[in-house]
Amino acid sequence: MSTFFYIAFAFLVFFIMEGITWLTHKYVMHGFLWYLHKDHHQKEPGFWEKNDAFFVIFAVPSWLCIMLGMMNEVWWVVSIGAGIAMYGFAYFLVHEVIIHQRFKWFTRSNNRYIKAIRWAHKMHHKYLDKEDGESFGMLIVAKKYWDKVKRDEQLQKAKATT
Repeated sequence: MSTFFYIAFAFLVFFIMEGITWLTHKYVMHGFLWYLHKDHHQKEPGFWEKNDAFFVIFAVPSWLCIMLGMMNEVWWVVSIGAGIAMYGFAYFLVHEVIIHQRFKWFTRSNNRYIKAIRWAHKMHHKYLDKEDGESFGMLIVAKKYWDKVKRDEQLQKAKATT
């Protein structure tokens, strides 16, 4: 197979990871591993959260796929690991840097997509317990959050012209 195939396959895995993340977040993090995720919704003092353990939980299969795939020259397995790693990097940037601003690299943005993901995540965090949550994904934002951001922008424009 060609290099293009393996790169394309890695990007396919990256996109599939959004669905896997949604399912994991809803049924695992807000399910039997709530004890690891709880401190993300009910903030405790300190920088580190038990929730940060999910970084390792997702990083291990990525690392194993890359390492074992390379050792055995099974490049589609390397592509799976690379796709998971790319999603992990996107997760870090979007969730830790842009949404929660645990790292103060980008603090303000007028970008509509960033506003929409921040609003969707805010709606997710309005629930302090594991039940009754909403918006479990990270990169794909439901239409109602886009609409909310658009309404806010229209209100701002209307106020600015009066």
